[in-house]
Amino acid sequence: MTVPRPRPFVQVDVFSSTPYLGNPVAVVLDATELDEEAMRRLASWTNLSETTFVLPPSGPEADYRLRIFTPGGELPFAGHPTLGSAHAWLEHGGTPRRNDRIVQECQAGLVEVRRGEGILSFAAPPTQRTGDLEEEYLEQVVAAFGIGRDRVLAHQWVDNGPGWAVLQLATAQEVLDLEPDLSQIPAAMVGAIGAYPPGSEHAFELRTFAPGVGVAEDPVCGSMNASVGQWLTRSGAASAGYTVSQGTRLGRAGEITVTADVDGAVWVGGATTTCFRGTATL
Repeated sequence: MTVPRPRPFVQVDVFSSTPYLGNPVAVVLDATELDEEAMRRLASWTNLSETTFVLPPSGPEADYRLRIFTPGGELPFAGHPTLGSAHAWLEHGGTPRRNDRIVQECQAGLVEVRRGEGILSFAAPPTQRTGDLEEEYLEQVVAAFGIGRDRVLAHQWVDNGPGWAVLQLATAQEVLDLEPDLSQIPAAMVGAIGAYPPGSEHAFELRTFAPGVGVAEDPVCGSMNASVGQWLTRSGAASAGYTVSQGTRLGRAGEITVTADVDGAVWVGGATTTCFRGTATL
């Protein structure tokens, strides 16, 4: 059994240039010798959408290894914890092997993070499942959202690890107006996206519901923005560079940049700010 000791700990606000209006992630910067039960217990106690644990990498390709937990269990990958943990690792004195890129190891594999223009951006990992939702499941989600089937412009599996699916509605306002009954889809990992009028500050409004891991609504979700970005740019439904607003219904002001390179790689970025710094006794 590991003897509890003080470990460096920070809480980072991600995806908002105004601190406390993005999505927080708790980061334990030295998780050596911690067992999984201790990680699960802390993640349940912080009650944030994610808590992360930084470990030495398994091989020479990565700068560090990350384990990511929700209150309900471990995730192979998540977006805002990736950016928040990279920010915390750099601030704590981490030095990347490559000057222009940080390489994070997680259960989903190696994820690149780059610095630029005051934000961090991660390379969207490959999706594990794509294609239209099965009609039976789509009907369940539509019923839980309390909308008619005719309101859905498009739908897609956009699973890059957590199990995401998404519905595209006609407008951002329709997304903001949703009052989902998540008791009808208790295992779902699903979102809704809708466009703002041309000339608006943001291209889309996104909402992410994750009852399947004990999170009713994630304030700002990097992994879903990543896989939705891959879908929208690949299908031509969005330009190669756009911004997304998320968290409005929760009183947040999340802003996510989505950029597709000429080779098709999608990068998801946002601001990161350390709000709490200290130690956790674990």
